[in-house]
Amino acid sequence: MEIQINLGNLPFGLDFHPSDQLVASALITGDLHLYRYSVDAPPRKLLDVHAHEESCRAVRFINGGQAIVTGSADRSILASDLETGSPIARLEDSHEDAIYSLINLTESTIASGDDQGCIKVWDTRQRTLCNSFNAHEDYVSDMTFASDAMKLLGASGDGTLSVCNLRKNTVQSRSEFSEEELTSIVMMKNGRKVVCGSQNGTLLLYSWGFFKDCSDRFTGLSPNSVDVLLKLDEERVITGSENGLISLVGILPNKIIQPIAEHSEYPIEGLAFSYDRKFLGSISHDSMLKLWDLEDIIQGSGNNTSQAVLGDSDSDSDVGDMEVDNKGTKSTNGKSASKGSSSHSFFADL
Repeated sequence: MEIQINLGNLPFGLDFHPSDQLVASALITGDLHLYRYSVDAPPRKLLDVHAHEESCRAVRFINGGQAIVTGSADRSILASDLETGSPIARLEDSHEDAIYSLINLTESTIASGDDQGCIKVWDTRQRTLCNSFNAHEDYVSDMTFASDAMKLLGASGDGTLSVCNLRKNTVQSRSEFSEEELTSIVMMKNGRKVVCGSQNGTLLLYSWGFFKDCSDRFTGLSPNSVDVLLKLDEERVITGSENGLISLVGILPNKIIQPIAEHSEYPIEGLAFSYDRKFLGSISHDSMLKLWDLEDIIQGSGNNTSQAVLGDSDSDSDVGDMEVDNKGTKSTNGKSASKGSSSHSFFADL
């Protein structure tokens, strides 16, 4: 079963409500859309808010789903009321550059990354800036959080992985520069491995505590950019590629388990699970939000393997590179912003 929602414009982000059948999308027009979905009825649009003057690049439900936060190329962060869509609070100059990525850390903290490599951590209830890290030299494509260690990991278009220590407020580690831009990041193997997607289709695997260089490279996955990674469990990750293909991939041993969906012929911009993990949501440049029945699309996947199996053991040995085409910077998707001053309050009072 597949549910399709025509968003009307190019989406850059999506997120599911943590406990209800609601899905939000962030659009290039600066708009925020909220839909209610159901297996028994067509999707229903609940909110259509013009949240930002420039492209809305990221969206997250916060505070247990009571509000929706969006980040924009205009450098602003906005919290909107879930019921009415009205603004709760807005920070106009949250970063000195356009916001590229946004993730939840805890129930009351979020992290934002911008086009120039700065990562900031915010307390959404106290409305204060907790941490600021000059972690990268190019856009922060994605982040993930190791809650036990209080470490925030970032992937960047400069080809590096960063590890920010929230307790010490320092960039604790940064990898050597890769030849390819890093587009996405997840933690696997119960925190022992960090996996990064890249623009030449290679997955880079880092061992926890040894972040200077990757310990393994999965080069047989795709000749296209792997733009999105979504962790399914400790052994498997769902990948979204530039060619619109969504695949199920095993990590150590590295193998393509199976293609699971083809959203369109255009790049995948985002992947997310519904709160009950019944649906996998995907957005692409075809302006469609699609909800795939997760059980249907991965059913029987355990019996399928690919001939492209590299790095069978959990070792630190490198795997030889394949020659693949590279593409231009991801910052070309209408994602530009002017410089501005940064504020240390989370939201200005409205």
